[in-house]
Amino acid sequence: MSRPFNFSAGPSALPMDVLLQIRDELLDFAGTGVSVMEISHRSQPFMDFAHRTDAAVRRVLAVPTDYHVLLLQGGSYLQFSQIPMNLLHQANTADYIHTGLWSEQAANAAKQYGNVEIVASSYETGFDRIPEINESNINRDAAYLHYTENETAQGLQFSKPPVSPIPLVCDACSSLMSKPIDVSAHDLIYASAQKNMGIAGVTLVLLNPAILDRPLANTPQALDFSIQAKKKSLLNTPSTFSWYVLGLMLEWIERVGGIEVLHKINKKKSQLLYELIDSSDGFYINNVLPDYRSINNVPFHIAETDLDILFVEEAQKNGFHGLKGHQSTGGLRASIYNAVTLDAVQALGEFMREFKRTHG
Repeated sequence: MSRPFNFSAGPSALPMDVLLQIRDELLDFAGTGVSVMEISHRSQPFMDFAHRTDAAVRRVLAVPTDYHVLLLQGGSYLQFSQIPMNLLHQANTADYIHTGLWSEQAANAAKQYGNVEIVASSYETGFDRIPEINESNINRDAAYLHYTENETAQGLQFSKPPVSPIPLVCDACSSLMSKPIDVSAHDLIYASAQKNMGIAGVTLVLLNPAILDRPLANTPQALDFSIQAKKKSLLNTPSTFSWYVLGLMLEWIERVGGIEVLHKINKKKSQLLYELIDSSDGFYINNVLPDYRSINNVPFHIAETDLDILFVEEAQKNGFHGLKGHQSTGGLRASIYNAVTLDAVQALGEFMREFKRTHG
């Protein structure tokens, strides 16, 4: 079976050996004779798998022992609301750093529950950089400081977390497990799985219990972090298949050598594309300053913008899937998450060079 090279921004590519393992185990989970999609989430085989997955998350990400590891539903969109509902319990203000589409979405959602202060933004420079973050601008009475580690649409990324005198919250949806992250420097990290560590349907939340208190009034049980932590994310029936794929992806990450190894490969993949773009004599353009470029998402466009559509069409015909840019930005984008191989990126590079030769 011939498969295209998959550069989709999410749901993203999965490693072939994980896909084959899913196929082989689809009708028989853990020797039960039934599929993981059919088995009770409270059965011993599934509970054993859930415990192994929790332990693997803690190993792979070096999660502090006292932190909660939650596997929730609803994706990052739900976290945009769930976080202020749980954390705006003493202060009525939260600080946000604005670096693109998803940090803006998060801030707008939080405005429904309290005051939001934008303490730094790169809007004025067209989101071409991470803005300078002056610690003196952070409101020490705010409940938390929120930042988006990697902006998938704009393609810019923090090289290190901001220094914060208040609890630090990180949207790591598109970067978690693709590069090292100091979990202990954060009080809450959240990421939906369908980028670097699985499929849509489960969202990983790493949470310092010290920042929890009673949530805002009328917060539903399912959105109360304390209740979810007490119930080990099993307050209600979880997305068992998504949990299962996350568990397999964690096993794969450990097999290939862990996050440090993946990070080296991911940097090499992104460097290959950026060097090609920068050496194309202005044919391909990426507007992000080099120090702030993402290793997960490489957005670009062609100087003659009417060629963007043709590029996507020809790429699809030549076996390259998912290269259309985000609807908010247009242009083109190669998402090179963990499962996208170096061979795939090298093949894309050859296609881009040939496209430039024939259309430049």
